[in-house]
Amino acid sequence: MWTKKVTIKTDATKEQIWKLWTDVDNWNKWDKEVEFSELDGKFEVGIFGILKPTKGPKSKFELISVDKLCEFTSRSFLPLTKMDFIHEMEEKDGEIYITHGVKIRGLLTFLFSKVIGEKLVNELPKAMDNLSKMAKMI
Repeated sequence: MWTKKVTIKTDATKEQIWKLWTDVDNWNKWDKEVEFSELDGKFEVGIFGILKPTKGPKSKFELISVDKLCEFTSRSFLPLTKMDFIHEMEEKDGEIYITHGVKIRGLLTFLFSKVIGEKLVNELPKAMDNLSKMAKMI
């Protein structure tokens, strides 16, 4: 298994962040690595969607964990491997922190962590900063 996470402090509220997280059709507005995304139903566990990265093929994902105003995780499926995108929010001493992470596991973890994982993790701070700035404007 390969896991990396990035955490930043935000001035946005949990409600503002949650609103952008759950607006799947507009993920590309704050995450420039996403060209297109859509969800086939409500934002809840077991619902599937489609995501097209800017430099990759369309892929199916599933919401595997959803806890309103706290966290959600989506899972994409690669050959012999699963890739989870983790999104968490917590409050510490009156400050809001958001964490985005990537977890890759399966037979081809070693390959996908190098080919996809490292690039995704390098782009997380930019996406999270965009998310935080956009959320404050809601």
